[in-house]
Parts: sequence; C-alpha cells; structure tokens
Amino acid sequence: MELKDIPVASMAAVKAGDRAAWLALFTEDAIVQDPVGPSDWDPAGTGLVGKEAIAGFYDMFATYQAAFDYDVHHIATGNNEVAAFVTLHSTMKDGTTSSLKAINLYAVAEDGRIRSLRSFQK
Repeated sequence: MELKDIPVASMAAVKAGDRAAWLALFTEDAIVQDPVGPSDWDPAGTGLVGKEAIAGFYDMFATYQAAFDYDVHHIATGNNEVAAFVTLHSTMKDGTTSSLKAINLYAVAEDGRIRSLRSFQK
C-alpha cells in the first residue's frame, strides 16, 4: 500500500465495519489520539496506546454508531507521514447524525503500518 492510500484504507475499514482490517493497519505499539487532547475516552489527552486500547476505542464507537462515511478533500505526504483533510459523517443508532471536519495525521512505520494517528477536529 502506498503512503497516500493509508487514510482511505483506515476510513474504508471503519465504514465497512471491519474491525480486524482496521486494527491490522496499526503497529502493536501504535498511539491513537482521536481527537488530539482530552476527551471522554482519553481524559489525560495522551492517546490510546497499543492495539488492545485501540480495539477498545473501535468497540466503544461500534456500540452506538450505526453508520460511518467520509469525504476526502485533500491528502498530502511527506517522508513517512501523511495528512488527510476529511469530513467524517456518523449516524448513531438512535438516528441522529453528525458531520465534522478533521485533519488526520498518520505516522507510518517502515513496514507500512500506522504507528500513530492524530485527529485534529473542529
């Protein structure tokens, strides 16, 4: 997979509800900050570290999210990092919907897997 394809592969796996495919994109010691800074699921704002924590993050959203989609506005790469400007669309199981703009930054290990995902959201 080319560096520029990582953001779409990540979001496509979430859209498909393919937990295993999404987790396979990450290194064992990956860090996810989604969003960057403190949140309900990361009160310290230091990120979720390791596949077990990242899997828990995926599972938490799967409990109340019925559907996920995305629009990619721009992707830029440099060295072993890729930035994606996206709009994320969520439909919750209660029928409510939301959309948010984000800049997702992916740092990629030499083996092509994600070693960190940082999502800056508006």
